[in-house]
Amino acid sequence: MRITRHTLAGAAGLAAVAVVLSACSGPATDDPAGDGAATIGEAQSVGAMEDFEAGVTFAATEPVQFSLMYRDHPNYPVKDDWSFFQHLENDHNVTFSRTDIPMADFDQKKSLLIGSGEATDIISSTYAGSETQFVSGGAILPVSDYFDYMPNFQQKIADWDLEDDLQNRRQEDGKIYHLPGLREVPDVQYSVAIREDLWQKAGIAEDPATWDEYLEQLQKVKQANPELDYAMSDRWTDATPLGSLLSIMAPNYPTAAGWGYANTWYDQDAGEYVFTGASDGYKRVVSDAAALVEAGVLDPEITQSDDQAVQKFISGKSAAISGNTQTIAEYRQKFADSGQGDVPIRLLSLPGGPAGDKLPSGRFTSGILISSGAAEKPYFKALLQFVDWLYYSDEGLEFAQWGVEGETFTREADGTRKLMDDIAWSSINAGAPQLLNADYGYSNGVFLLANGSSQELVLSMMTDEIAEWTAEQLEKKEQLPTAPAPLLNEIELEQTSLLQTQLTDAVHAATASFITGQRSIEDDWDAYVAELEGLGSGQLIETFNTALERTQNQG
Repeated sequence: MRITRHTLAGAAGLAAVAVVLSACSGPATDDPAGDGAATIGEAQSVGAMEDFEAGVTFAATEPVQFSLMYRDHPNYPVKDDWSFFQHLENDHNVTFSRTDIPMADFDQKKSLLIGSGEATDIISSTYAGSETQFVSGGAILPVSDYFDYMPNFQQKIADWDLEDDLQNRRQEDGKIYHLPGLREVPDVQYSVAIREDLWQKAGIAEDPATWDEYLEQLQKVKQANPELDYAMSDRWTDATPLGSLLSIMAPNYPTAAGWGYANTWYDQDAGEYVFTGASDGYKRVVSDAAALVEAGVLDPEITQSDDQAVQKFISGKSAAISGNTQTIAEYRQKFADSGQGDVPIRLLSLPGGPAGDKLPSGRFTSGILISSGAAEKPYFKALLQFVDWLYYSDEGLEFAQWGVEGETFTREADGTRKLMDDIAWSSINAGAPQLLNADYGYSNGVFLLANGSSQELVLSMMTDEIAEWTAEQLEKKEQLPTAPAPLLNEIELEQTSLLQTQLTDAVHAATASFITGQRSIEDDWDAYVAELEGLGSGQLIETFNTALERTQNQG
């Protein structure tokens, strides 16, 4: 699809943490002192504020225009007259020259533009690791050289205790190139959505404390409701087998699985990496998922489409399905549209497992990259200040999420924000004629990094029901520790990249076979582990642990 370009009108403790953040970066070319903090000269300070600091509203001292690689989402296609852009121009002196790329083509076109030297100043909607391929070519800015110019970012890292997570963003040269979205608390969205009326018919009054108890509850639900084909028939399975379900189960074993699967898992007790798909924790979580199918309570069609799974749920053939804090409203509406009225649907409190009540490690979300060419632009310092304000200041985050007080929301006496009655967002004001993202440009993943922000702001965009559920999960669960990151060199990265895909594919294929009973975990697990060895799992882990030892010795 064609890439279109057009311009549109568009805004105490820090010193200590600055030392920590700068220490992970090597000296920049304009850093003669070699202390890891680069200096921006007057020639690159056009539009920059002299008194910019954490908590200060960014407003360029003269109009500035930044080029932006924009991921255009089909659910809220970009509009030139969005309130978001208008307020950036009027209130902050910022406009964008946008390169609009449809979401479906974004990753491919982004790579082509960066690789060909045509990267924009700001490269939106990027995920950690995607920058690695461009580091050696010099196309991406080592942004850690300039953290001193980002006081809000530094403050959030310090206040939210994210230093360990940040260090894991380093590349082999010791520098950080990816600016992530930051979360004050873990991201909790996914669980299992249930038909509460069918649970009540089975005499179940409390949520399962463990996944073993969840199996028992599904058996009771199936027995009490014989019209069900299966107590649970799952969605989000066609790309990754039981992608959502396994991902929320896995931290409690502890391991990574489903959507969250990665071939390398850091064993905290052993102090080294192991191959995830062959680990005891992975075997346990796959065994427990397989037990659901073996007991006849989980639909063995674990590669079905979302539409098929949802239709089974709505038509009464199943009583449970994976869901999240957004899909609850979707399911309720589908029941209403089918003429069944107000069917009680809710999310289960996440069950625990052998390792307790855990959430995955990490509180970073998708983020942005800045092209190395931006450092030569007259407005470079202003660009850093703007990015720091929009993505990391309390004011910028509220603006990106809620919009403008008096236009898109009001604020009550206790500080509670309330969307205007004619504006909807997710389940808030459902059915209102306008949408906060599609009609105004706010709550947009390009400018609000996967909703990465404070706990208060995240909860503020939820209904009372969902906010209470989220707060309950955060209160009862503990986040797994952040694993140390090995800094692989270019040769190691090339070697491991050749192994990663084939190993991941093999794990997912075997996982599906084990869960559906096509392969026996008891009889075939050792043969499966040997297959992984043949594909290079041992070589992958050896490379990671060698790089980890080297990294730790350098530190």
